[in-house]
Amino acid sequence: MNEKNINSAYALACERYNELGIDAKAAIKKVLGIPISMHCWQGDDVRGFENADGDLTGGIQTTGNFMGRARNADELRGDIEFALSMIPGRHRLNVHACYAEFNGKKVDRDQLGPEHFKNWIDWAKDKGLGMDFNPTIFSHPMFTEFSLSSRNKKIRDFWIRHTQCTRRIAAAIGKALGSPCVNNVWIPDGFKDIPADRSTPRKILSDALDECFAEKLNPKYMLDSVESKLFGIGAESYTVGSHEFYMGYAVKNQTLLTLDSGHYHPTEVISDKLSAVLPFVPGILLHVSRGVRWDSDHVVIVNDELIAIAQELVRLNEFKRIHIGLDYFDASINRIAAWTIGMRAMQKALLQAFLEPRKQMLDAEKKGDYAPRMIWGEAAKTLPFGAIWDKLCLDNDCPTDTDLLCDVKKYENNVLAKR
Repeated sequence: MNEKNINSAYALACERYNELGIDAKAAIKKVLGIPISMHCWQGDDVRGFENADGDLTGGIQTTGNFMGRARNADELRGDIEFALSMIPGRHRLNVHACYAEFNGKKVDRDQLGPEHFKNWIDWAKDKGLGMDFNPTIFSHPMFTEFSLSSRNKKIRDFWIRHTQCTRRIAAAIGKALGSPCVNNVWIPDGFKDIPADRSTPRKILSDALDECFAEKLNPKYMLDSVESKLFGIGAESYTVGSHEFYMGYAVKNQTLLTLDSGHYHPTEVISDKLSAVLPFVPGILLHVSRGVRWDSDHVVIVNDELIAIAQELVRLNEFKRIHIGLDYFDASINRIAAWTIGMRAMQKALLQAFLEPRKQMLDAEKKGDYAPRMIWGEAAKTLPFGAIWDKLCLDNDCPTDTDLLCDVKKYENNVLAKR
């Protein structure tokens, strides 16, 4: 990167934004103060470390076979650390229960404890990261078509115990790192074809969740969240945990509600749901993804919906109640590039949102004069945002977009290609 050119472009861009009453320097500071929870499962194709074969079932499928998949926890942590070095700011790490480390004494998922994540906790503390957590309710012999909504009590009780374990693990993580750990419950339960009874599995799931959440844990350390799903592989016709089900459950029981940008009909967007849901729940967990034709978990890029999500986040200004995380997995490209592109895209969208001529747009809207609102919205699209982003990267010792490929390829050749 040419520092002189970046600084010159930044100075000119600041002048342009200042003409509109927008403080670019303040926008950079705000973006850097927003942590994003990076999902560990991009680095190893959602396999975890329980089984050598890493078979995936229950609607979880990664496509592609690019070189260098992380084969163990140390490799995965090394890859995460390198990815984070190219992402400005301080962030969080989202870990699934299947990433437990057993040190030769393997236990089943319903017996997991904080000790099985000690290496993750110690590593996160050393790197200054927060952590979030998830029960892994798939890819296991006790998962058939159903888990927490199973009519089979033995299966259902196993997953209840597992979820109870993960809540305690999350609380231990939050206490150790000094930051609340969001524990997100997602299940792929459903029918491939049209069910004769939609109600009973949902009643079973509601009762099971009540058991999962019965133990009162300190919200200073752990926050419960529930996540819906539109459909999945093998559950194309009916999903027990639909959006309406979990929204009702979250409102009734005052848990967080997870909104995943891939878990809705193609014309639905979570940017519109934020302001509708937030008044009725303690908080929201975002799983920002990119669906192509369906919930396909493509790498997040700066597109219209990501910008709309960021605009709503900035306009709501509820960053203490809305937790931002990413959720996708692509094995067809360099996995570290996938992490880095997605995390930086989320930051770019937030930066653009902080730099929009918000006052002018609001003033026009309050007057009922909508043409100026549209004009200002269009003007925002051609303002010199890129110069501000390059300066943000420069001042945080991160490569600009044009330099990113060089760093990624160097790591690919020196580390990934040798696995």
